[in-house]
Amino acid sequence: MGEPRLIEILPVTRVEGHGKVTIHLNSENEVDEARLHIVEFRGFERFIRGRLMWEVPVIVQRLCGICPVSHHLAAAKAMDMIAGVDQLTSTAEKMRRLMHYGQVMQSHVLHFFHLAAPDLLFGFGAPAEKRNIFEVIKEQPELGKRAVLMRKYGQEIIEATAGKKIHGTGAIPGGINRNLPIERRDHFLSSIDEMLAWAQDAVKLARDYTLEHEDLVAEFGSFPSNYMSLVREEDGALDLYHGNLRALSSTGDVIFDQLPYPQYHERLIEDVRSWSYMKFPFIKELGPEVGWYRVGPLARMNTASFIDTPIADAAHKELKAVTDGHPNNSTLANHWARMIEVVHCVEKIRELLNDPDLQGNDLVMTGERRGEGIGVIEAPRGNLIHHYQVDENDQVTYCNLIVSTTHNNEGMNRAVKDVAVKHLSGHDQITEGMLNHVEVAIRAYDPCLSCATHALGQMPLQVELFNAEGELVDSKAQSV
Repeated sequence: MGEPRLIEILPVTRVEGHGKVTIHLNSENEVDEARLHIVEFRGFERFIRGRLMWEVPVIVQRLCGICPVSHHLAAAKAMDMIAGVDQLTSTAEKMRRLMHYGQVMQSHVLHFFHLAAPDLLFGFGAPAEKRNIFEVIKEQPELGKRAVLMRKYGQEIIEATAGKKIHGTGAIPGGINRNLPIERRDHFLSSIDEMLAWAQDAVKLARDYTLEHEDLVAEFGSFPSNYMSLVREEDGALDLYHGNLRALSSTGDVIFDQLPYPQYHERLIEDVRSWSYMKFPFIKELGPEVGWYRVGPLARMNTASFIDTPIADAAHKELKAVTDGHPNNSTLANHWARMIEVVHCVEKIRELLNDPDLQGNDLVMTGERRGEGIGVIEAPRGNLIHHYQVDENDQVTYCNLIVSTTHNNEGMNRAVKDVAVKHLSGHDQITEGMLNHVEVAIRAYDPCLSCATHALGQMPLQVELFNAEGELVDSKAQSV
């Protein structure tokens, strides 16, 4: 019989933001509990209050340097609603969609090749110094080159539509502030076929890994859950920019379907727990125990009826065939789903680049002013909700953000515990490679921890006084 132990993974690596994992081992070296803790606090929901509605689509991007476009567009959609604009001009909507497809493409490529590939190519237990993008480039230089150039392409799309690669200003309430010049269009078209070929190769890489490691994928952080995403209003197709909400159970039964996203708060509620600055959303009528759900690439593959671009749709059908058309509950299958979405984005980018509406000059609409706006989009990591209220002076009085990683909070915690129990329990010596298995489960969700850190209530200011021997003498806490 040994002593109970607490193991910390601090920080969790190759993710965006700061977090830690705690693993509680009992006296028999069995895992009693394992949790993902979000240890940073950003507070955007609070200090966005008082800012002018026109500023919001630019300010909220500072939540993140990896997915700023998603926040930019979700906020802009909310401000469209406040500005009384229910339908953008054709040029404005297509420019925004082009921006979004460029964002999803570059973000997925960054995650798969730079953050996840070292584990997939070299093994979860490979030496830590081996598991990085530089070793990928050294071992497979052509793959590394493609990873860099594909991400560069997506970021240049963002720059052309938003004005900057990071923290752009293109989307404004009621529309967009630029179109796409012919010379930029031709520049992107010159390499679009290469991008599509490379994206298809990436799908094959992720697919082959998933199928060749079928037993690992089936048991690694995998469990039944509900799933939620936007789907296209008229036919339930995958739509990353707009649509209504659909939620399915782990067996594919419909929980709700074609729910207009301004009504999200009628079906979803956020729970708070003492050990994390990230909330735990769930579906109201199901309750917190069974009503939690997952979002993201795999969730979208599960909820979408089909994909409206042919190459991605064929890949989607192949993924669905693995589970005979039922939802896929395998956490690691997110990588395959993620690459299917890259193909879809490239196909959509090619389609839009050939659309003359991108050179139109009708960019902004106006309407009858409202006091509340809700914008929802499918960010790379999953469903993203922005909800605002403004006063008669156009100042924000209320802000609620439910980001993709927050939706996935319960799922990530369950994945952490599942992997910890299976790979750490019963071992006297816990190696770095074993602990990396836990991180691999987290990385499969591609979490953006800085986006997701929103606590309910007050942040405490805590002061601790220690003596020369390191003993705690006194502690005081004060709300701020």
